[in-house]
Amino acid sequence: MREETKKGKRKEKKSRGRDVKEGKRGEERGDSSIFSKVKISMMQIVFSITYQWKDPLYVKVNKLTSTKTQLPYSYYSLPYCRPDTIVDSAENLGEVLRGDRIENSPYVFEMREPHMCQIVCKITLNDKDAKDLKEKIEDEYRVNMILDNLPLVVPVKRLEQDSPTVYQHGFHVGVKGQYTGVMKYHRDVQADLARIVGFEVKPFSVKHEYEGDWNGVNTRLSTCDPHAKRLVVNSDFPQEVEANKEIVFTYDVAFEESEVKWASRWDTYLLMTDDQIHWFSIVNSLMIVLFLSGMVAMIMLRTLYRDISKYNQLETQEEAQEETGWKLVHGDVFRPPAKSDLLCVYAGTGVQFFGMLLITMMFAVLGFLSPSNRGGLMTAMLLLWVFMGLFAGYSSARLYKMFKGTEWKKITLRTAFMFPGIVSGIFFVLNVLIWGQKSSGAVPFTTMFALVLLWFGISVPLVFVGSYVGFKKPAIEDPVKTNKIPRQIPEQAWYMNPIFSVLIGGILPFGAVFIELFFILTSIWLHQFYYIFGFLFLVFLILIVTCAEITIVLCYFQLCSEDYLWWWRSYLTSGSSALYLFLYATFYFFTKLEITKPVSGILYFGYMLIASYAFFVLTGTIGFYACFWFTRLIYSSVKID
Repeated sequence: MREETKKGKRKEKKSRGRDVKEGKRGEERGDSSIFSKVKISMMQIVFSITYQWKDPLYVKVNKLTSTKTQLPYSYYSLPYCRPDTIVDSAENLGEVLRGDRIENSPYVFEMREPHMCQIVCKITLNDKDAKDLKEKIEDEYRVNMILDNLPLVVPVKRLEQDSPTVYQHGFHVGVKGQYTGVMKYHRDVQADLARIVGFEVKPFSVKHEYEGDWNGVNTRLSTCDPHAKRLVVNSDFPQEVEANKEIVFTYDVAFEESEVKWASRWDTYLLMTDDQIHWFSIVNSLMIVLFLSGMVAMIMLRTLYRDISKYNQLETQEEAQEETGWKLVHGDVFRPPAKSDLLCVYAGTGVQFFGMLLITMMFAVLGFLSPSNRGGLMTAMLLLWVFMGLFAGYSSARLYKMFKGTEWKKITLRTAFMFPGIVSGIFFVLNVLIWGQKSSGAVPFTTMFALVLLWFGISVPLVFVGSYVGFKKPAIEDPVKTNKIPRQIPEQAWYMNPIFSVLIGGILPFGAVFIELFFILTSIWLHQFYYIFGFLFLVFLILIVTCAEITIVLCYFQLCSEDYLWWWRSYLTSGSSALYLFLYATFYFFTKLEITKPVSGILYFGYMLIASYAFFVLTGTIGFYACFWFTRLIYSSVKID
C-alpha cells in the first residue's frame, strides 16, 4: 500500500499523477461481472464540508432498486459485508414512503489516501444467499450508496464522440464490462483543505484467491498485488454465484483533484439525457397552447360582446319573446344540479389539491426542494395537503350554502374523508402487496400511524374550521332569479351530446402536459432525477389556462343550445383529461418499461390510478370554477326583466 504524506505540494502533485495513471490502466483492463470487487470514487457534496488529509469518509448504503420490478429491498437483504453494528440513519416521511433505507457500511476511507485491493470481508454463500443473489442479478437490481449526501453514480460513455458522459444512478448487482474508479475532490489551496465533489463507483468481479489461512483484512491475496497496482490474474474469470462458494470483497480507491466547484456539485446528476428534445418539445407545446388560447379568447370576447349588445338593445315585448340562445335559459341556469352535495365535495377537494400544488411548485422553483434533500418534495406535499384542508372546507361550505344546503357538518365530513379515504384504501392494498414481497418499500406501521395522525389530527379539524367559517358567511347570491318550474331542454345536436362533449374537452388539457408527463414518469419509474421545476411550473400555468378556456367555450356552446345543465358537465369537461392521462400511462407501461411480474404491474397501475384520480379532481375543479365565474359574469351583464 502506498501512503501519502504532507511533504510539499510537489510530492502531492506527483502522487496525484500516479493515481490518475492507475485509473487509465484500469480502463484498458477487461474486467467482468458480479460485485466481488468494488472501486469507489467521488463526485460532489450537498453540505459544504471540508476535509483534511486522512479525515475519515463514511459511505452509507441505501436500498436496492430495479426498473423491472419497482420493488426496493434493503442493502443487507443480500449477502454483503456488514459493519459490526448496523445503524439506521434518521429518515423523513418522504424517504420512508419512497422506500429509502439508509444504513452505515463497512466502507470507510481516508481523505486523499488511495488504496488498492483493500479487503472488506469474506462471505460463504448458503443456498438461500445464492438464490437471492441470482434473482437480484436477473432482475437487474442496482446498489445505491451515499457519501456526504451524494448518491453514487456510474459514468457511461455514449457512442457519439461529442456527447457528454451519462451518469447511471447506482451500479448493477451483476454487470459485465470495463471499469475503473476515480475519486474527485476540490481543493482549497490556501487552507490545504478539500471538499468532496464527486462520488463514482465502477464495479467488476474477480474470483479472488489468497495465500495461507484467512487472516481478515491482513490476508495476502494471490490474485491482486497492491504494490504493482494491478490484478495478477485475468479477470475474465469472474466470481461465480453458487452455494458453498467463498466470495472475497475488496475495493480500490483513487483520488483526483477536480475543477468542479462545490456550488456546481449537482450539475452532473441533474443532466438530462434528452435535454435538447425536452426543450424543443416544451417550447413547441407552449407555442401551440398559447396560440389556441389566444384564438379561443378572441372568439369568445367578440362573440360575447355581440350577444350582450344585442340582448341589451331588445326593448319591446315582442322582441323579448323572440329571444334565443343563452339568455333564454336565465331562469334555470343557476338551478342546483343533481348530486349537488357530491359536487361541493369534489370542488372543495380540488381547491385543496390546487393550493398544495401551487405552493409546492413555487417553493421548488425557488430551489427549496432540491433532489439533494431526499424525500423533501413528498414530505412538503403531504404537509401542505394537510394544512390546505382549511381551504377545502371553506370552499365546499360556501358552494353548499349557495345550493340552499343546511347540513354543513355532513358535507364537511364527506370533504374530509372521501378523497383521502379512497386514496388510502388503494394505497393500503398496494402496501399489503409490497409487504407480501418482503420489500423495503412497504410502509412501516409507525409511518402508517403518523399518516393517520396527520389526517385525523390536523387535516380533519382544519376542514371543519374552514367549513364553519365558510358556512357562517352570507350565501352567494345568483345574478338572476331561478324559475320554480324547470324549462324543458330541446333536443340537442349530436356534437352537443354530453359524453362526446366531455371527451373532446379533455384532449386539450392533456395535450398541454403530456410531453412533460413523459419526463415525470421517467423520473419516477426509471429512477432518474427531475429538477426542471421552472418548466413544470410553466406547464402548470398552461394547464390552468387551457382547462379554464376549453370549459368556458364548451359551456357557452351548451348554453346557446338552451341546455342549462352545465354544473357537472363543466367539472367533467376538463376533468376527462385524467382519462387520457391513464391511457398514456398504459401506453408508457407497454412501450418504455420492462415490468413482467404481476405484483409490479399491479403496483404501477395502482399508483397511476391514484395519480389520474388526483389529476381528475384538480383539472375538474379548475374547469368548474372557470365556468362558474363565466356564467355569473355574462348573466350579470345583460338586462333581464
